[in-house]
Amino acid sequence: MTITSVNVRNQFKGIIQEVVEGSVVSEVNVETKAGTFTSIISTRSVKDLALKVGSEVAVLLKSTQAPLATP
Repeated sequence: MTITSVNVRNQFKGIIQEVVEGSVVSEVNVETKAGTFTSIISTRSVKDLALKVGSEVAVLLKSTQAPLATP
Protein backbone atom coordinates (compact mmCIF):
# COMPACT_ATOMS: atom_id res chain seq x y z
CA MET A 1 0.00 0.00 0.00
CA THR A 2 1.48 3.31 -1.09
CA ILE A 3 -0.45 6.53 -1.35
CA THR A 4 0.63 8.14 -4.62
CA SER A 5 -1.95 10.93 -4.81
CA VAL A 6 -0.20 12.93 -2.07
CA ASN A 7 3.33 14.31 -2.02
CA VAL A 8 4.72 12.51 1.04
CA ARG A 9 8.07 10.72 0.99
CA ASN A 10 7.84 9.10 4.41
CA GLN A 11 5.15 6.45 4.21
CA PHE A 12 5.11 3.46 6.53
CA LYS A 13 2.78 0.48 6.11
CA GLY A 14 1.46 -0.85 9.36
CA ILE A 15 -1.31 -2.45 11.37
CA ILE A 16 -3.45 -0.60 13.89
CA GLN A 17 -2.72 -1.95 17.37
CA GLU A 18 -4.99 0.31 19.44
CA VAL A 19 -7.66 2.96 18.98
CA VAL A 20 -8.50 5.16 21.97
CA GLU A 21 -11.64 7.07 21.04
CA GLY A 22 -12.47 10.39 22.65
CA SER A 23 -15.49 12.58 22.14
CA VAL A 24 -13.64 14.89 19.72
CA VAL A 25 -10.20 13.39 18.99
CA SER A 26 -8.86 9.86 19.05
CA GLU A 27 -5.43 8.25 19.42
CA VAL A 28 -4.50 5.59 16.87
CA ASN A 29 -1.39 3.48 17.50
CA VAL A 30 0.12 1.82 14.42
CA GLU A 31 2.87 -0.81 14.48
CA THR A 32 5.23 -0.64 11.49
CA LYS A 33 8.61 -2.15 10.62
CA ALA A 34 10.13 1.21 11.63
CA GLY A 35 8.44 1.18 15.04
CA THR A 36 5.18 2.32 16.57
CA PHE A 37 3.58 5.57 15.44
CA THR A 38 0.77 7.36 17.24
CA SER A 39 -1.62 9.61 15.36
CA ILE A 40 -4.08 12.00 16.95
CA ILE A 41 -6.99 12.48 14.57
CA SER A 42 -10.62 13.48 14.85
CA THR A 43 -13.00 10.82 16.08
CA ARG A 44 -15.17 11.58 13.05
CA SER A 45 -12.23 10.63 10.79
CA VAL A 46 -11.74 7.38 12.71
CA LYS A 47 -15.36 6.51 12.00
CA ASP A 48 -15.36 7.76 8.39
CA LEU A 49 -12.23 5.68 7.62
CA ALA A 50 -13.59 2.70 9.59
CA LEU A 51 -10.31 2.45 11.50
CA LYS A 52 -10.13 -0.44 13.94
CA VAL A 53 -7.58 -2.75 15.53
CA GLY A 54 -6.09 -4.99 12.84
CA SER A 55 -6.73 -2.60 9.95
CA GLU A 56 -3.84 -2.08 7.52
CA VAL A 57 -2.99 1.59 7.09
CA ALA A 58 -0.24 3.80 5.77
CA VAL A 59 1.32 6.29 8.19
CA LEU A 60 2.13 9.47 6.27
CA LEU A 61 4.74 11.73 7.88
CA LYS A 62 5.05 15.26 6.62
CA SER A 63 6.82 17.42 9.14
CA THR A 64 10.00 19.41 9.22
CA GLN A 65 10.25 19.24 12.99
CA ALA A 66 8.95 17.36 16.01
CA PRO A 67 9.94 19.42 19.04
CA LEU A 68 9.94 18.01 22.57
CA ALA A 69 10.35 19.86 25.85
CA THR A 70 10.68 18.98 29.49
CA PRO A 71 8.73 20.75 32.24
